[in-house]
Amino acid sequence: MSPAEILLLAVVAQRLGELVLARRNTARLRARGAFEIAPRHYPLIVAVHAAWLLSLWLFGRDQPLHIIALLVYVALQGFRVWVMGTLGARWTTRIMVLPAEPLVTKGPYRFISHPNYAVVSAEIMVLPLVLGLPLVAVIFSILNAVVLAVRIRAENTALADCRGLPAAHAQG
Repeated sequence: MSPAEILLLAVVAQRLGELVLARRNTARLRARGAFEIAPRHYPLIVAVHAAWLLSLWLFGRDQPLHIIALLVYVALQGFRVWVMGTLGARWTTRIMVLPAEPLVTKGPYRFISHPNYAVVSAEIMVLPLVLGLPLVAVIFSILNAVVLAVRIRAENTALADCRGLPAAHAQG
């Protein structure tokens, strides 16, 4: 097994584990009265991420690893853990609104409205570079930006509506 394959297996295992956690958190949030916003775009997000991983396997599994990019990717995992830890049981892959709860304003949310999306965007750009695939990085960064434009607009609107704020002040 090549180093690239080991890395990709680790990424797939991480993502699958996160999907299990997200499902559990989503179910618990629903039980507390949360509801999902803009679910129609969710399959598109899943498709972009699945196609990204598939392209990395197809084109990168036998590529040498670029160490500097790998170190950046590893550092991004620290930010990912920070975001997920800050949200705790509220972290999920869907837009879930829990009306009775205040917005999260600690951790990375002190500095940026959507730190999870920033981390994911950086990962989508950096991991292909670890495998020497700059075209994959560009293509999927553009696709992710398009999907996130829809998602962030829906999330900001939903959070603002639930809290009586202008959409520019909402965060999630």
